[in-house]
Amino acid sequence: MNIPVHIGIIMDGNGRWAKKRFMPRQVGHRQGGENLRKLAYEVEKLGVKYLTVYAFSTENWKRPEEEVSFLIGLLREKIQEYIDDKDKNNMRINCIGDLTCLDKKTQADIEHLKQITKNKTGLQVNIAFNYGGRGELIRAVKKMYNDLLKTNLDVNNITEGILEKYLDTSGIPDPELIIRTSGEFRTSNFLLWQSAYSEYYITDKLWPDFNKDDLMEAIKKFNERERRFGGRK
Repeated sequence: MNIPVHIGIIMDGNGRWAKKRFMPRQVGHRQGGENLRKLAYEVEKLGVKYLTVYAFSTENWKRPEEEVSFLIGLLREKIQEYIDDKDKNNMRINCIGDLTCLDKKTQADIEHLKQITKNKTGLQVNIAFNYGGRGELIRAVKKMYNDLLKTNLDVNNITEGILEKYLDTSGIPDPELIIRTSGEFRTSNFLLWQSAYSEYYITDKLWPDFNKDDLMEAIKKFNERERRFGGRK
């Protein structure tokens, strides 16, 4: 079986999972966080090198303030857990997105976690927080423009490869497979550039219920696709 090098997951359905059980949405978000932790180990066992998960989008700020505050607090909590468990696994942890929205301590903790796990050789988990594909492209263009002013690079020599170096995912291969839970059929501004030729797998399973068997089914379906990248065989 061909195992994708990079898998992306739009972790959708936490709130609906809680609602079905007559629980507050926060319970669903917490359960979703725990499920990510469990599933990351299963992904690593398969030999996947990169896992990028959509934790909080730039559009999620439109949600009720109480829910937003809980999600930010949950991120802080999980970052601390990953710091505490740094010697228990071989994973690298990274965050992508505009993290300037977070307080200085949380930003420092995220950077600390990145540094203390950067030399590990296992799965790299990229947590997309305050992330949006359009915003990422705008940030990339701004950074590239500043470098153009410094280096006098000819604008006519800009290539896809040069632009990719300014993306949040610089140095990371594009995802071959993107999984979306809860049955929604949209990209939701997730990895817009990187997913140009990704294979999508949509499941009705809500994220807290998504398990190893569901992951294997997604990879099985991925293996049934013929990836031509716009060409013909």
